[in-house]
Amino acid sequence: MGETTTGTGGAAGASAGGTGAGQAPGTPWTWTGDEAEEGLVDLSDFHAVVPAGGAGTRLWPLSRSDRPKFLLDLTGRGRTLLQSTWDRLLPLTDASRTWVVTGRAHADAVAAQLPDLPVDHVLREPAQRDSAAAIGLAAAVLVRRDPDAVLGSFAADQIISGRDDFEGAVEEAVVTARRGFVVTIGIAPSHPATGFGYIRLGKRLRLQGAPNARRVLQFKEKPDARTAAAYLSTGDYRWNGGMFVARADVLLEVLAEQVPALHAGLVRIAEAWDGPERDAVLEEEWARLPAIAIDHAVAEPAAEAGRVAVVPATFGWDDVGDFSSLAELLPADVDRPRVLGDPDLVITEGVAGGVVVPGGDRVVALLGVDDIVVVDTPDALLVTTRARAQEVKKLVARAKEAGRADVL
Repeated sequence: MGETTTGTGGAAGASAGGTGAGQAPGTPWTWTGDEAEEGLVDLSDFHAVVPAGGAGTRLWPLSRSDRPKFLLDLTGRGRTLLQSTWDRLLPLTDASRTWVVTGRAHADAVAAQLPDLPVDHVLREPAQRDSAAAIGLAAAVLVRRDPDAVLGSFAADQIISGRDDFEGAVEEAVVTARRGFVVTIGIAPSHPATGFGYIRLGKRLRLQGAPNARRVLQFKEKPDARTAAAYLSTGDYRWNGGMFVARADVLLEVLAEQVPALHAGLVRIAEAWDGPERDAVLEEEWARLPAIAIDHAVAEPAAEAGRVAVVPATFGWDDVGDFSSLAELLPADVDRPRVLGDPDLVITEGVAGGVVVPGGDRVVALLGVDDIVVVDTPDALLVTTRARAQEVKKLVARAKEAGRADVL
């Protein structure tokens, strides 16, 4: 028999063995520790939620409004980013406990790519309202079906390597979330990136079953290069990869405190979800929901109240934010650019670095240009450099201004 630990739960104290689930705030929780002792973690209350949204404008013209990056195979391995996310989560849950929140325009494509996902587990957003609404909708629908559910949100467009490390981090996050914490998974920074937010680590929580879990002191916005380098020098910061794990009722409780209008609308939608008025109520309420990111609506204010924990992770992670980061994920040959697609369509001489995406039937020939980005599609051609890959979204804005919706 494992060691018994007692303490005071947060908003919803719970035990890994199930003895504290659903208790009122402040009541003691008891945890036997058997699962940790035997190397097992019971995940039967864990539900995976996959927000599948965003246009991926930095990957234009590969990514389009009707074909966003999560529906694309960006690694050349025969699985889209969405399918790879499904593959990664399935060992931790199953199809009956997996949910995808996506826009109506992409719902059919999502269902086609994930044929084992129950049809009613594709939650269709009438319009974009940012991540708090998307994840909150899943929480509101889920908590009515399983009041003790632990929800984990994992974006559909990230690439993760190191399956064992990923699964271990999620298991620790679930154990920690049962104590009433909102839990994020902190990515070990490989360089002083300026394109990611950062998490400042606090003291260890010393939880059985979650030995690496720590409090979050602060969430930091995207820093400049000097500040990012200073963060890394301390060893006390992790990248914010946007992965959150929490009891569904705790997530809704924080939303009720911080964004009451959003919470009230989501609750009304969830109440009608399994009835004949779902579509009408969804349409009416969704249009009134405030658009706010889950970081600002939940994570940051909860951290100030001491209710957020982080599990520092060791797995590889990339959000494939632009063509420069995409290049790092593709195989490299000496003195050649990296190629996503048919390498026989790319001819080079005196070219180092860069990335080429030959999306048509014609040959792409490069001479004496280093670190170049060429994306050739049937109706649009992009030429830039890796150094300016983050700015591709400006071209999307220019195309909109020019009325060229046909290429967006």
